Amino acid sequence: MTALITIPREDFTHAVRVTPLISIDLILHDPDGAVLVGLRNNEPAKGTWFVPGGRVAKNERLTEAFARILGLETGLTIPFAEARLLGAYEHFYDTNRFSEPGYGTHYVVLGYELKLAARPHILLDDQHSAIKWMAVPELLAAPGVHENTKAYFR
Repeated sequence: MTALITIPREDFTHAVRVTPLISIDLILHDPDGAVLVGLRNNEPAKGTWFVPGGRVAKNERLTEAFARILGLETGLTIPFAEARLLGAYEHFYDTNRFSEPGYGTHYVVLGYELKLAARPHILLDDQHSAIKWMAVPELLAAPGVHENTKAYFR
């Protein structure tokens, strides 16, 4: 595993202001096709239902980021080879992680889909206050599901 570089808050804030961030979103389907979403505690997208995901760190390979994000946000361990890349997406937000005025956040997101053989027990992380599984038509119709999550199913 590559050593991750920890970014001081001041440097990270500057990066959010001036560059896009690279992230991975995880689209997990249970055997019935329902999708896992979590109610976000943090900006951007605070208070909305969103698929699990996270930022790729400096010096972190995509396979390592995938495993780290999946483990931290769900408690699951699934080989990267079982995921299917849906594509690259752009997410633009008016807000930022620090709720500071004057700038938003731009992500270039790699969406990876996982079709699970059984609905697993999900460990709730501190970034979400609740989780649920939603059928795709329900997800697309729900006003509380973020548009960037809905984009994976349109």
